[in-house]
Amino acid sequence: MKSSSSSNSKQRGPKTRADDKTRKIKKKTSVLITEKVDYVDYKDSNLLQRFVSDRSKIRSRRVTGNDQQQQREITTAIKNAREMALLPYAKRVTTQRTGRGGDRDRGPRGDRGPAPVPEAVDAVVESIDTEVEEAAE
Repeated sequence: MKSSSSSNSKQRGPKTRADDKTRKIKKKTSVLITEKVDYVDYKDSNLLQRFVSDRSKIRSRRVTGNDQQQQREITTAIKNAREMALLPYAKRVTTQRTGRGGDRDRGPRGDRGPAPVPEAVDAVVESIDTEVEEAAE
């Protein structure tokens, strides 16, 4: 009898590549390092805008390539700039909303025209009209 831990071709598990060990992952370099920024100033909105997404979310270290200390400085500078109204807390995103088939072709049903008015409503409208005419006389 075979044990369940034996290597079976149908056995599921983490898939690994043979070349994973040979592949080198290039570490991202931070904008702060490439531009040789010593001090992150909250008034430098052009620099801070590079660390903010299009919806004004602060980008993560993994995306920007900052180290932990740089990310902390960037985050506090962005928060200070938001407080001073130099950066927005959230940008307004407008999308075109489509109605529920407003101007689309109605298909095989066609245009139905105006909705029919119930008879009870007609009677109420007529009684109001007669009361208005009597009051006018």
